[in-house]
Amino acid sequence: MSGSDLFSRPRRIRRGAALTLVFATVLATGAATESWSEPDRNPTGKQARSTPATSADAGDTTEPDEVADAAAKALADGKSPSKAAEEVVSRSGDRWGSVYDAGEYEEFERELEGEYTGVGLWTRRAADGRVEVVRVQRDSPAARAGIAIGDRLRSVDGKALKGRGPKEIVSLLRGAGADAGTQVKLGLRRGTRAWSQTLRRARLEKESVTVRRLADGPVLIKVTVLTKGTGGDVRDAVRDAPQGAGVLLDLRGNSGGLVTEAQEVASVFLDGGVVATYDVRGKQQALHAEPGGSGTRPLVVLVDGGTMSAAELLAGALQDRGRAVVVGSRTFGKGSVQMPSRLPDGSVAELTVGHYRTPSGRTVDGQGITPDLEVDQEAEQRARTVLSGLGPPS
Repeated sequence: MSGSDLFSRPRRIRRGAALTLVFATVLATGAATESWSEPDRNPTGKQARSTPATSADAGDTTEPDEVADAAAKALADGKSPSKAAEEVVSRSGDRWGSVYDAGEYEEFERELEGEYTGVGLWTRRAADGRVEVVRVQRDSPAARAGIAIGDRLRSVDGKALKGRGPKEIVSLLRGAGADAGTQVKLGLRRGTRAWSQTLRRARLEKESVTVRRLADGPVLIKVTVLTKGTGGDVRDAVRDAPQGAGVLLDLRGNSGGLVTEAQEVASVFLDGGVVATYDVRGKQQALHAEPGGSGTRPLVVLVDGGTMSAAELLAGALQDRGRAVVVGSRTFGKGSVQMPSRLPDGSVAELTVGHYRTPSGRTVDGQGITPDLEVDQEAEQRARTVLSGLGPPS
């Protein structure tokens, strides 16, 4: 999965355990493998994050009891619980609230474990409205078929993508819970050439972290999504970097993922302290970094409009704590918390229940993170220049 308009979520859901809160369901905004960007969704036990909600925050939440009651009544009347829940969510004004069928949600859970079923494409909605490929996973069905970065995705199984929202495109590409081995026909364009390509979906492992040693000494760590194990991979990359080498942490196009992994990545660079605060229905809590992180390496964080949710939480923490210079363009602005609830027919309703803030108390939702140095063109080169001018933090 992945791309650039995005979705999001955190923690993990375990069968038999209570569903917990989700820091992002930007599924309706797009960039995923097999569609739009990596997801940032998921549940796990019923806990919260906190910071008091402002009056502006209060209007975009949904009451879970109202959804549960509507679903139960629909079941008793022989109707669809999920459709009844969707009607309640659509009337609520909760822009991040949504309802997913059981198969779709299970696929999201697998993604958080670092794998997914698809063809290995990351896409985004370009400025002209067309859907373009921004990444092709190595050894994936898409790579073996010769699909390349910059190709335009025009249709999926004969259905044109014009006018379709991210969630619908994701569903078309993935086949709504389709198994590995099922076929999907893509309509593509490269320059003046238009063609169709039939691929077989496969079970693929996500490459959430890639590391590249730059010619002038620093290490570039690209984090595309915050899935299980991402924090450990970043820690290993920093540990293996040459002594004193600067780090360029690239969070561009990262639509979020597990909040626990964002917390873990922050712990690589921070020696304890607050990473974020959050509220869930008035209850306030905070996320803290583990002590012992590396505070001696120069650090620059790259962000853009595709950086969202848990990735914004991470960038905001490193910026507020004075640990990194943030370079790029304003982030997406997904700073609300969703709580998942299982419905009688096995589907899951994710409802907004609160909001998180950076260590200094900045609201992320609807505002995003403003970089210290705002640049649109040649952002990586500018970030490298900034990094070269940084000395070890005092």
